[in-house]
Amino acid sequence: MKNRALVLSTALVCAVTLGGCGLVPGGSGTRTVHIWLMKDSVSQDFLDRFTEAFEKQHPGIELDVAFQEWTGIGKKVTAALASDDAPEIIEVGNTQVAQYAESGDLRDLTLESVRDLGNEDWLPGLAEPGSISGSQYGIPWYAANRVVIYHKDLFAEAGVEEPPKTRAEWLEVSERLNTAGIDGIYLSGQDWYTLAGFIWDEGGELAVEKAGEWEGALHTPAALRGMDFYKRLQSHGSGPKDGDEETPPQAQVFAKGTVAQMIAVPSAATVIEQANPALKGKLGFFPVPGRTAAEPGAVFIGGSDLIVPENSAERAAAVEVVSALASDTWQLDLARTMNYVPNKTTLADELEGEESTSAMAAGAAQGRATPNSPQWANVEADNPIKPYMTAVLTGRDARRAARTASDRITAALLP
Repeated sequence: MKNRALVLSTALVCAVTLGGCGLVPGGSGTRTVHIWLMKDSVSQDFLDRFTEAFEKQHPGIELDVAFQEWTGIGKKVTAALASDDAPEIIEVGNTQVAQYAESGDLRDLTLESVRDLGNEDWLPGLAEPGSISGSQYGIPWYAANRVVIYHKDLFAEAGVEEPPKTRAEWLEVSERLNTAGIDGIYLSGQDWYTLAGFIWDEGGELAVEKAGEWEGALHTPAALRGMDFYKRLQSHGSGPKDGDEETPPQAQVFAKGTVAQMIAVPSAATVIEQANPALKGKLGFFPVPGRTAAEPGAVFIGGSDLIVPENSAERAAAVEVVSALASDTWQLDLARTMNYVPNKTTLADELEGEESTSAMAAGAAQGRATPNSPQWANVEADNPIKPYMTAVLTGRDARRAARTASDRITAALLP
């Protein structure tokens, strides 16, 4: 999963092997669990804490963690799955599970998910992409999703006392904030992850599966309503209509001090404060508003799932490690250490008092992932959603542009 937050951060894990049998670490009977984690997905402190605790509880197991780069990881994982010496655990982007499961080389973890891992409480945006044809191959590990980052001083100057709770209030607040020299909201024209949430709120989809085949769905009435809301919101600022959130980098734009709101993962606040230390302590966070105040709006969830290759040497031990990493104790530790969202909706209340993470967790409960097609990466490689958005924002016929984009999505999703 690329960007995963879109700067995001992504994935992590450590591993170990089955319980003890009285084996002495370092002795001839020691078993090694090999784990692939993505670079920067977890801090060394967290990794050290987990490894020490796990190995203490599981004598005779050694963890061997290798960090991988996102660039080229798809081919590397595919090759490992087809080999005779795959690592025991691999961290993958939540939207990548389908393409790896298609090979038939992943262990089915459905039983463990139901019996041991509390799958009924998992975030849908992590759990659903890991489930293929009713079988669970990816175990949710952590999530990150977009929230609204806002400039508290600019809100106060405009007389806005509380963040908006509904989309209608959000439009009104953004319009009030959008004054001479101030962007009510900085929203780039091609931020398709944010658009996806608005489409889902309206009951639409980016693509739908019919009789085993996927079709683009941007031209449906629900999806068009989501695009219309995006257009209205985007009009209350100076975001470029023909660029995404990295062209130019929106955090750098916000750091100038003349932007009231932007939609990003909370870690963007660190980038803003580094670029403009005067903003430290002046940034707030709230979930993307929904259609009603009853619940936040839908958001795209980026994050990681853990998979266990079928041909790895220590599959049973790998499940023990995955179970530990997915446990409530280590999920909360990881969330607080890395500012991630834990994998269960039931853990969100434990993060109260941590404004940015709490806002993210509230939104994550309404989180979704991209269509669960093994070919979805083909769509993102030459993304037709971006030019579609620009076309609508620059005045072209929305229905015609949406149909063109839907047809391109359909073609990209052909097996």
